[in-house]
Amino acid sequence: MSTITGTTWNCYDSATMTPREIYGRTLAELAKTNDRIVGVTADLAKTTAIVHFANAFPNRFFNVGIAEQNMLGIAAGLAKAGLIPFASSMAVFVSMRGGEQVRTDIAYQNLPVKIIGTHAGISFGHAGTTHHCTEDLAIMRSIANMTVICPADGIETSLAVRACVDIPGPVYIRIGRGFEPPCYPDENYGFTIGKAIEMVPGTDITIISCGIAVLQSVQAAKTLLEQDGISVRVINMHTIKPIDREAVLKAVTETRRILTVEEHNVEGGLGDAVASVIAESGKGCVFKKHGIYDQFATIGYAEDLYTHYELDADGIINQVRSLMGRDYEADENWEDE
Repeated sequence: MSTITGTTWNCYDSATMTPREIYGRTLAELAKTNDRIVGVTADLAKTTAIVHFANAFPNRFFNVGIAEQNMLGIAAGLAKAGLIPFASSMAVFVSMRGGEQVRTDIAYQNLPVKIIGTHAGISFGHAGTTHHCTEDLAIMRSIANMTVICPADGIETSLAVRACVDIPGPVYIRIGRGFEPPCYPDENYGFTIGKAIEMVPGTDITIISCGIAVLQSVQAAKTLLEQDGISVRVINMHTIKPIDREAVLKAVTETRRILTVEEHNVEGGLGDAVASVIAESGKGCVFKKHGIYDQFATIGYAEDLYTHYELDADGIINQVRSLMGRDYEADENWEDE
């Protein structure tokens, strides 16, 4: 059994205690002591679980209908009035359909709008490619002033929602559709926006992952140590922007092999963010980005798609074994490079 301040669940509750459910309940709890928090959605209150906030505070909740662009514009106006709006819709709608409003209405003015994108990645796989969202991290991290967070589980989602209230500018939090098993036994692990979490220590290779890939990476690391004797460091890079540069460069220096894993297009997401840090440092290493390889994901249930695209533990194991066969420059004196 796991507990998040005011929220307890066990395996029998998994269908209802998804990260988005935990988000909705956490927001409702926060709003009890912060009357500046308001909620906005585009006819997806139940789907995104902000309905928990709506039920508790109907006078502070606004459903604008199926009009995501309008939702984001209204959220910007509420923020200009001194409030802290949480705008909830599916990731594909807030990052693309409402992209101009996110950029110009919200981020350009550096307003404290908290954008919650649910059903992200391929978690809504059976709804079809139009409802997948494997581009949102790339879009959001390219927008000035935007903080981008991709929690690993429901516990981290709750912590991210709580922490983002104190950030003066806009925040994008990306969560999936289903129930992701907890990565952490409780919330007392030192979550801080912009600071990565080392899930597993290791010396041979580092996996840097986010979202649903974190738990799968942890499981892969355990198997690789038991079966291959490979010591795998696993880093949960829950904050894509600002990225934890120190954690990345420490991994490069100490393991010299880096694999990034994300439920996102390999173009523009976590992998590119990590690659930029490495390239700017001038340090060399064996490196690979793993995710959706610049294609639109096929249709199917999320669990099947995770296996198909090798985003499950077995797939990550295959990626690590392949990467261990590649050599890096033995010279550790980077001062002359």
